[in-house]
Amino acid sequence: MALIKPSQQEQTNAAVNTDHHRAARDYPVLCQQLQAPEAETRRWAARDLQDCPNSSPAIVARLLLEPDQSVREIMLTTLVRIGDAAAVAGLVQCLRSEEAALRSEAIEALKQLPQAIAPIMRQLLIDPSSDVRIFAVNVLETLRHPEVETWLTEVIVRDPHVNVCATAVDLLGEVGSATALDPLQQLKARFPQDPYIQFAANLAIKRIKEA
Repeated sequence: MALIKPSQQEQTNAAVNTDHHRAARDYPVLCQQLQAPEAETRRWAARDLQDCPNSSPAIVARLLLEPDQSVREIMLTTLVRIGDAAAVAGLVQCLRSEEAALRSEAIEALKQLPQAIAPIMRQLLIDPSSDVRIFAVNVLETLRHPEVETWLTEVIVRDPHVNVCATAVDLLGEVGSATALDPLQQLKARFPQDPYIQFAANLAIKRIKEA
């Protein structure tokens, strides 16, 4: 069977598609597409930016404003795949957002970056915002890192905010060892009038002793 030669129009369309694909992977064009009114265009731009060096700041800047859930998901996935210091800093910035959904999404993303978040975890756990400190403890929930117990014991011994300590003691009851027993007693002594702290600390102590 003889080969059918593509028509001139088909050749032109193919060339246009190829040019578009090349343009879509060009950093300045992708940044422009990240601001496009169409959500689909923004999704593709966010996905393709993972192949561009130093693209995390541009993605984070748009993420903080992005109203479309599906676009945010791609942006967060791209930031996790990049995983550089700028991506981590941007996700931490999202923890300060007024939007609860974005904060929760950022926590889940940070959980996937244990090695990248570890160097700044102590800084997050002494952040001036008690909410950020609570979010940092939430990140520790699934963080596979040898310092998790140490970080949590430091929180319950030093943090002045009862809600931060309550969040930390709940997790410490799941991951703590005998090393945490004395800090747990110190926590009870620091908040003697708080019934939840007393209950949670006693429960953590019981779990650790029975483990």
